[in-house]
Amino acid sequence: MDFSALLLLLSLLALTGTVSLRAAGSCPDRILGKERRQTCPRTCTADQDCGRKRQCLCDGQCGLSCVAPGRTCPWPLPQSDRSEARLLSPTHSFSALLEVRCKPGFTLPSGLDATIRRCQGDRQWSGDEPNCSGGSELENLHHVSVSLQIVGSSENFCQENQTWQYPHPICKKAFCQPPQEVERGYVVAIQKTEYEVGFDIHYLCKKNFLLDGPQKITCMSNGSWSAAPPHCRARCLIPAERSRVVIGGVKRWPFDVTDAMVPHGENVTFFCKHPWKQCSFGAAQICFDGKLRPPACYLEPTWLQYKLFPHRLISEIEACEAGDVE
Repeated sequence: MDFSALLLLLSLLALTGTVSLRAAGSCPDRILGKERRQTCPRTCTADQDCGRKRQCLCDGQCGLSCVAPGRTCPWPLPQSDRSEARLLSPTHSFSALLEVRCKPGFTLPSGLDATIRRCQGDRQWSGDEPNCSGGSELENLHHVSVSLQIVGSSENFCQENQTWQYPHPICKKAFCQPPQEVERGYVVAIQKTEYEVGFDIHYLCKKNFLLDGPQKITCMSNGSWSAAPPHCRARCLIPAERSRVVIGGVKRWPFDVTDAMVPHGENVTFFCKHPWKQCSFGAAQICFDGKLRPPACYLEPTWLQYKLFPHRLISEIEACEAGDVE
């Protein structure tokens, strides 16, 4: 007889009456207070004691009880990083058997690496939840919680003198230090001396400033934040007064724009005169954190030009042809 068959036989013997035997001589008497976690149905001696939908069946420590044979126990079970469960029966209904086996490096308190559980009449698996424990420090390193971090070397090597090359590492709970403040902005979070893994920090900018970077950062398991803090970028004053510019694809006078300013990252196109032709061409500049310089070719019209000859302003004359501009 191989080990698996022997284990199954021993487990069945340990779970007295776990199979659905009808004979009273094969099923233990119910002893009140010995049911452990099990909720026992009504006792019986024959099917007639149970009505039409139930049968008089052996229910382990509960003895002969009125049970609905079609009742099922939870399946599949929640996954565990220390054990694996598999059905030994075609279904997970009453009297079905389930094997729980510890993963390599772990054992049950009994010293075995597997146990058998039975589907009871109360729709629960028999016995206590298996607790697989053990394993060496190095075998368990990959089971470290995501909220812990390894202090020391995550690898070790057995030397010829049968000693480890490095001291064994330890696991300690990971925290993140308070995040950096943001100039011209706010950190939206409860003030703490340290933050738990998974904690989120939010950033906001003051009025008229644009957030450049992540709006939210998260404390990671290595004790660092998921990203560097953002920046709050300033608007730019349009460096033109008496010439139209192009903003967002629209040709506008600067005084028609709110506060004559554009947000960080905005493209502004200025109009420059061709060196020897009576035509204009566009030159784009980008606003960066409060700084927007006109292109070198741009000349601001004088007050007299703007007032006396508005139709001759560079922004108002005919545009150069594509071949005229290098």
